[in-house]
Amino acid sequence: MITPPYLQKGDTVAILATARKNIDDNLKPTIDLLHSWGLEAVIGSTIGLDVNQLAGTDEQRAADFQKQLDNPNIKAIWCVRGGYGTVRMIDLLDFTKFRQHPKWIIGFSDVTVLHNHLNTMGYKSIHGVMPVTIPRATPAAISSMKAGLFGEPLSYTVGPDKMNRYGKATGELVGGNLSILYSLLGSPSAIDCKDKILFIEDLDEYLYHIDRMMTNLRRNGCIENLKGIIVGGMTKMKDNEVPWGKNAVEIVDDVTKKYNIPVIFNFPAGHIQDNRALIMGSTITIEVNESGSTVIFQK
Repeated sequence: MITPPYLQKGDTVAILATARKNIDDNLKPTIDLLHSWGLEAVIGSTIGLDVNQLAGTDEQRAADFQKQLDNPNIKAIWCVRGGYGTVRMIDLLDFTKFRQHPKWIIGFSDVTVLHNHLNTMGYKSIHGVMPVTIPRATPAAISSMKAGLFGEPLSYTVGPDKMNRYGKATGELVGGNLSILYSLLGSPSAIDCKDKILFIEDLDEYLYHIDRMMTNLRRNGCIENLKGIIVGGMTKMKDNEVPWGKNAVEIVDDVTKKYNIPVIFNFPAGHIQDNRALIMGSTITIEVNESGSTVIFQK
């Protein structure tokens, strides 16, 4: 996997929208943060655009992304928020100049489309906090983002969880939002799960749909080929009037329990305040035992 150049003081980061609109005047905390890191900010033309739910038409969002993608002076693209819409513009993008001058693509949730598409191309990217989540993000989440962008050592130690499955594994980190992973199956942006460590998280889904998505991953041969699984936040899940009978974590456990691989539950990443940065495409080593879990990223 190709690692984009790590950021240095004086570099410029573009903030833009690939999905849901961002029409509020809410970017000052993020711009101030970038300045405190010695970085400059450029605001994309999609910020402020308003087409129903989206930040402009598919063509407008793709054009803004393409502009920042092709500009060699832009060293990172930070997606302002998630929602829905990135998949509608992904096929309009030309990554020719990106291949010549790779840069960090940053975000989570709907940005999982980009993480997975870049993974199929052989490039790393960063799953982590976004500009709209900066005001409520924990200091640890923000500092982990800085560490990832500037190439500082990145590792995590997480306390024990009763659902954890013990073991040790090394593999390439892939994944992101479970709903997006599910939606990409069968497309050119779908990830190859073989010998990978899969990270999943989700928000505001019905429990039976979590089961549907996990079962679909299993039937597509993804689960049986993994070396390990990291389960982040399963946040604000919903149930029907007739209960499904298991919560989201229990569903993941149920679908994956027959495979002899380590699983970390309740990892601090996803639609939560403590959304730690994950360098997608990196080789990581996870170890899970009775005292907790460790995740160590290799450069």
